[in-house]
Order: sequence, then structure tokens, then C-alpha cells
Amino acid sequence: MKPVPGGIHPIVYAFFDGDDRLDRHAMRRQAEACIAAGSHGIAALGLATEVRKLTPGERRQVMHWLIEDVAGRLPVAITIYGRSVDEQAAFVAEAAAAGAAWVILQPPPERIDEAELIRFFGRIADRSPVPVAIQNAPQYIGFGLTADGIIDLCRQHANVRLLKAEASAVELAHLHATLGDTVSIFNGRGGLELPDILRAGCAGLIPAPELLDIHLRIHAAYVSGDAARADALYAQVLPCITFLMQSVDQFLCYGKRITARRLGLEHVNDRDPCQKPDPFGLACMERYSRNLPAFD
Repeated sequence: MKPVPGGIHPIVYAFFDGDDRLDRHAMRRQAEACIAAGSHGIAALGLATEVRKLTPGERRQVMHWLIEDVAGRLPVAITIYGRSVDEQAAFVAEAAAAGAAWVILQPPPERIDEAELIRFFGRIADRSPVPVAIQNAPQYIGFGLTADGIIDLCRQHANVRLLKAEASAVELAHLHATLGDTVSIFNGRGGLELPDILRAGCAGLIPAPELLDIHLRIHAAYVSGDAARADALYAQVLPCITFLMQSVDQFLCYGKRITARRLGLEHVNDRDPCQKPDPFGLACMERYSRNLPAFD
């Protein structure tokens, strides 16, 4: 299995048309912009893609569209959602056959205890032909693994080689110190604490695309040894990240609109249930993002 490169791997939003169907043009435009920006990889079907609102057919559509649009130019990660081991394992196999470089397993929608969750993930990982990451986002999904649970899972199943976390830099430093370089840790949270998660030993970031070019510049500055520049770039976008990351619903509402504007898309059509934009929120969004240029 090829190693998954570190760096910035944006995860695409789900754009819908006026008839509440997935918008092919907008999804292709988003993928092309991520590639043109210099992303190190690209992903789909996580929280940013509103995976739990999509039908099984729509999840497959997003996956196949993205792999088609990328056309081998970047490694593609597909987040796997499903209620059972067999359901998730089948989607893993389909993703790998379509050309996904790695997969990210989400917990099932019904809460289970940690020991059962470790078994759930482990059984899928053992059947996967590509490297496996675990999405651990208890504050967003409702439950997940403790640090000790993550460590046990990685030690028991050699194919669990990555972690998609939603954690503080302090938590990530502990995980990296314990797991070492056997597991590549990627964080989310919209790029919150990006320079510090790199200091903590993270391989990279899986953000939505609204600040992609700046995240790439922060990462490039840090890996080149210019941590001061990375910190300065981060300080410029921290107010925007803080505004967006108050909740998943707020991030979806306004982050998708920032992305759409930068892509040159005229409208954002929301799929219910969702947070609706209001005048105050739009004014905040404008204040924090007005200086962001259009994507190429």
C-alpha cells in the first residue's frame, strides 16, 4: 500500500441545485479549484459533505464524481458511513475499486460503547484493501474513542494507519507521543490551531475549502522552517475560523457560502434540516472574508 502524504487535504462541500439535487457543475468546479490551489490530497463524504443527509445513491455519486474529476492527480480519501460492518466494508471495497487511495471510517449512527466500537472499526479495517483512518469527533458526532481506545485499535489492527481527529493541539501532542510515527494524524476543526497541530506532530489537516489557499501557505511556511510566518498567516484568518467553528451547522451555513463566492458560484441552496443564514451572520461572514480573493 502506498503511504498517504501529509499536508492539506480539503474535504468537499455538497452543493445542491434549486431542485435539491447534487449540483454537478458546482462539485466539479470545487474539485478543480482544490487541485489548482496545490492541495496535497482531497476528500469527500465527511461532515462537510453533509454525508448523513445524502442517500446511499448520492454518496456514491459524490464519490464517483470526485474520483472522475481528480483523474489520478491527487490521492482521494473517501469517508465511509454506514450502520453495519458489512455496509461499511462494502462501501470501502467500492471506493477502493473506483480509485480511492484511502478511506476514513465514521462511527455507526447508533451509539455503541468503546469496546464494541473498537471491534466495529477493526473488522472493517481488516477487510480493507487500502489504508484506513478513523474519524474521531465525539463532540460533533456524539460519541467516539478515548485516547486509550485509539491506541488499542491502532495496535490491534495494522491497517489502521491514520487518524482523522477533531481535537486540540494538546490532545494531539499526547496521541502523537504515544503512537509515534506508526499512525499519521490529521486534524480538522476548520484549521483551528493549525501551526500548533503541526508542532504537535500532526501529518496535516483535512479542512473544508473556504480557506484552502491560506492553509496551504501556512503549511508550506511551517515545513520550510519559517514557523514565525506560519503563525502570522494563521493570525490573519483566526477570526474567520473562530466565527465558522462555533458549530457544525454554522460552519456548513457560512463556510459553504464563502467557498461558493470564491468559486464564482451565484447561489447556495441549502438542504434541510440546516441552519439558515441571517443578516447578522452574513454581515459577520462578510467582515471576516471580504479580503479573500476568488479561486483560480
